[in-house]
Amino acid sequence: MENLTRLLLQDVNYTYPDGTRAISNVSLGVAAGDFIGILGYNGSGKTTLLNVMDGLNKDFQGTVLLDGADIRGLSPKEIYKKMGIVFQNPDDQLFASTVREDVAFGPINMGFSKKEVARRVAAALKDINMEDSSGKPIHHLSFGQKKKICIAGLLSMGHEILLLDEPTAGLDPLGEYQMMSLLTRLNKEKGVTIVIATHSVDLVPLFINRLFVLSAGEIARSGTPESVFTAPEDMKGIRLRMPHIAELMYRLKHEDQLPFQNIPLTIGEARQEMLRLFEDRKAPCSAQAK
Repeated sequence: MENLTRLLLQDVNYTYPDGTRAISNVSLGVAAGDFIGILGYNGSGKTTLLNVMDGLNKDFQGTVLLDGADIRGLSPKEIYKKMGIVFQNPDDQLFASTVREDVAFGPINMGFSKKEVARRVAAALKDINMEDSSGKPIHHLSFGQKKKICIAGLLSMGHEILLLDEPTAGLDPLGEYQMMSLLTRLNKEKGVTIVIATHSVDLVPLFINRLFVLSAGEIARSGTPESVFTAPEDMKGIRLRMPHIAELMYRLKHEDQLPFQNIPLTIGEARQEMLRLFEDRKAPCSAQAK
């Protein structure tokens, strides 16, 4: 299924009942195994776009295909067999008393036997490293743990495509990193196709390899992080900033004339570029000493 297009949007437009245009002429494809970021400021249309992708908002213009089928013609059950969404606030999604009950809700309603439901719940909790928490009351969980249980609830139904709205919102820096690491592991090891909506520009270069930048409901830029984050002035035009590391290196190159070959986006890349620069500067000194 690698490189097979699972989700395809063509010329999608969405207008709210009050006349507000939320999405304008959006076209994009999501292939099996992709880890895609939809990046944009608050109010840029990210959440609306995810809801359209998931079939929650069907009153749109254009085309959305899930495995080649028009999503407006699919029942909710046909959609959630393959794809599901994790809301920004997990309390909007969790409702059962315990972790086990919440994660089991989907498989039970899909008609699986008790044995199969138990197997799916155990496997999903193992996938998110919370297998020891099955009996915990939901209200005893941290905010980050609740988000993980929402993911487990979708995995237990066999979802192959996860749509996540601001998955790191409300988490501390360590929690942000752990959440993105979890999603990366699900993507790389389990083959789960992932689309996240986020405004967290500093996390994007670490984990995501393809971006669609939304501005006023339109795709303003798309491509790899390296091609999207080009200059601070360009980002201001779409109400975003560059990653902190990238902006520092950009200013060192263009304002202080340090001869960097490229603009690194991560600490690791910046370290390599600076070491290269130091080595280049040491080389003539070594030659003169001889």
